[in-house]
Amino acid sequence: MLNDQQVNLPAHYLSIKEASAKISFSMPSDLQTGCLLRTLVAAKPNGTYLELGTGTGLSLAWMVEGMTAQSTLITIDTSETYQAVAKVYFGKDKRVQFVSEDAANWITANRHKKFDLVFADAWPGKYELLNETLNMLNTGGLYIIDDMLPQPNWPAGHEKHVERLIKQIEANASLQITKLNWSTGIVIVTKNGILL
Repeated sequence: MLNDQQVNLPAHYLSIKEASAKISFSMPSDLQTGCLLRTLVAAKPNGTYLELGTGTGLSLAWMVEGMTAQSTLITIDTSETYQAVAKVYFGKDKRVQFVSEDAANWITANRHKKFDLVFADAWPGKYELLNETLNMLNTGGLYIIDDMLPQPNWPAGHEKHVERLIKQIEANASLQITKLNWSTGIVIVTKNGILL
């Protein structure tokens, strides 16, 4: 079984990828991460989802395809230029709410909100305000991060941030963790209680 054979791409994916290339967006999640997101979103029917880091909507395309009619998704990015691409394809989907602001500010102001799944693909919610973001998970909710294996676009010294993040997650007794040496390096976390 080969990971990238016979992948059913979500609607608009190729168009978004083409539009991303035109504006030199160079931080897309890969196909394996996308397939996993679609499956995990589908495992939480009628759920509430949070995406930290819309980018141009490539990951969003996978997540939307896994959603049911009663699902809702909030996607956040600081770049209106990148989000504008995603809005072309998902701006009329009433299940999707776009937020254009610093995710750290949004997390701080919305700590009371609860989600069944969080895909943290931005600095805030991942390397910053981690516990605050994990506290937004419902019990049994899923927290997903990618790019935990070395990437060509990592800045110098970034591996130290990754190591610190993994240790912080592992030290939390209220979490169940699976680390996958697959795709770009995926970590899936589920919450089994209130954070200490």
